[in-house]
Amino acid sequence: MGIRKKNNKNPPVLSHEFVIQNHADIVSCVAMVFLLGLMFEITSKVAVLFITVQYNVTIPANVNYFHYGLKDVATVFFYMLVAIIMHAIIQEYVLDKINRKMHFSKTKHSKFNESGQLSAFYLFSCLWGASILVSENLLSNPVSLWDGYPHTLMPFQLKFYYICQLGYWLHAIPELYFQKAKKEDIPRQLVYISLYMVHITGAYILNLNRLGLVLLVLHYFVELLFHVSRLIYFSNEDRQTGFTVWAVLFVLGRLLTLSLSVLTVGFGLAGAEKQGLNPAEGSFNVLFVRVTVLAAICTAQAFMMWKFINFQLRRWREHAQTQTLKKKSSSSKSKSKKGQGTSVVGIYRHFLPISKLEPATFGLQVSVTV
Repeated sequence: MGIRKKNNKNPPVLSHEFVIQNHADIVSCVAMVFLLGLMFEITSKVAVLFITVQYNVTIPANVNYFHYGLKDVATVFFYMLVAIIMHAIIQEYVLDKINRKMHFSKTKHSKFNESGQLSAFYLFSCLWGASILVSENLLSNPVSLWDGYPHTLMPFQLKFYYICQLGYWLHAIPELYFQKAKKEDIPRQLVYISLYMVHITGAYILNLNRLGLVLLVLHYFVELLFHVSRLIYFSNEDRQTGFTVWAVLFVLGRLLTLSLSVLTVGFGLAGAEKQGLNPAEGSFNVLFVRVTVLAAICTAQAFMMWKFINFQLRRWREHAQTQTLKKKSSSSKSKSKKGQGTSVVGIYRHFLPISKLEPATFGLQVSVTV
């Protein structure tokens, strides 16, 4: 995300700068139109499609469940608008105030905003997702991940969770424009936005919503630790313990993701009683679909591990360079002592270049990779 500079001059209406400065207000007005539509009988039927969760089904026990359909596109669009508004609120009332106090550089400013936004989202999604896992007994009964497939009926919380997830990651695309993202950062951000959209949509459409929920909570927890560690690092560069813990959990998270995916899709669905392709009933339990799902998950995990390994190698390389510079500084100090005695001026002359160089080299160790 770029740095938004406040300009006292009012930009021309509907210009790029006007839209960027006032995008939260514009989006709020659009969302308000849908809310006002609920007040009138003529427009209420249309407004309901955007605001409320659709495809309600009541089973004999008077319990409401939901399935998916094309009307969900309208609901996702509305909650994408809500995500843009929440993004602007967090940015203006939390992150911008911290940035003004910390006086970050342009690079740190952008990364701090990114980690701040994602930390809030990951924390909220982890807590919400974990509560659904507990209420639906998915952790205490892992067999339920594939038992009874297809899971076409979802409780309200689970369906609304998926709607909000799709809305959030969809909102990240216009945010690249609203936040003036750098051109070199856009490809990286589009890659991980696409990965999230493809996997969440796939789990939702293929009725693998239970497996998708477990994997999302697991992944979000690991990513939350990374971004919180980066926020702590920006406040104090000596605090890097969080990155070590994150590195261990990142590898364990990838292994657990692969294990659960193979167990559920490769073995559980393969041995399920109901086989065959029947989109009308929501069943996609055929060999081609199972292989495609596993291939997509394995490819994503391999890509993330490749980025992780490159990240760690770069950190070790930077650390080695830092140690080499320290050794050179110590040897130059010893030589200066022999030639100039214990003169304070002599020591200062040799120490000054290193003190200017080390922080710039050391700061590269925590660059974004995923």
